[in-house]
Amino acid sequence: MTDDRATGFQRARSAEQREIRKQAILDAATQLLSEMPVSEISLRELSRRVGLSKTNVVRYFETREAVFFELLNRSLAQWIEELSTDLAAEPAATQAAAPETASSAMVTDTLARSLGRRPLLCDLFSALGSELERNISAESAREFKLAHVRLLHALADLLRGHIPALTPAGARELVSLTVVCTAGLWPFAHPSDAVAEAQRHPELIDTKVDFAAMLGRTLHLLVTGLLRERARSPRH
Repeated sequence: MTDDRATGFQRARSAEQREIRKQAILDAATQLLSEMPVSEISLRELSRRVGLSKTNVVRYFETREAVFFELLNRSLAQWIEELSTDLAAEPAATQAAAPETASSAMVTDTLARSLGRRPLLCDLFSALGSELERNISAESAREFKLAHVRLLHALADLLRGHIPALTPAGARELVSLTVVCTAGLWPFAHPSDAVAEAQRHPELIDTKVDFAAMLGRTLHLLVTGLLRERARSPRH
């Protein structure tokens, strides 16, 4: 077991010091995720990488899942900021002149390309339902999901600001399905070396998944359907 005294890692005495320790653990988790999938990262390996004993890591995160939940929400918050900048960069004249469906296509395309530049977030979305939510307490799940839902609502508000014809419920549905589609598409867009080699066969070329292109088209079709549904609604 790692001796924390040998690494110079002293117990945090203040909120600022605790945040520094937490960030060191999150940084180690980020590095490990660039080397292996979530399923292969144990709390022991994470502790070894950060230079702490497991006992000291759980002072900051009770389980390895809690580490990845925190990493997911922080990465999500950072992405929302980036997406806001990306969407604001769209030429105002183009936005004003484009028909509603064309404008929504620009938004969904920008969203998909922006998300595709964040492999860490996509990896964590992909592991969320199948891996990370399988070994947690109700209390941990509640704490994570409350913070997560607030971020997703902020994302829905951002998207509705650029597709104002969406209802609040429609914007939230768009966000929910963005997460679901990301979780499903990302692994297929990043197959194993053996599958990537097999897909070079002429008859299998069409099985390759371009993540940004497919996600953007899927979300555009979803928005189109949501807008048509609203237009047919008697309450509209």
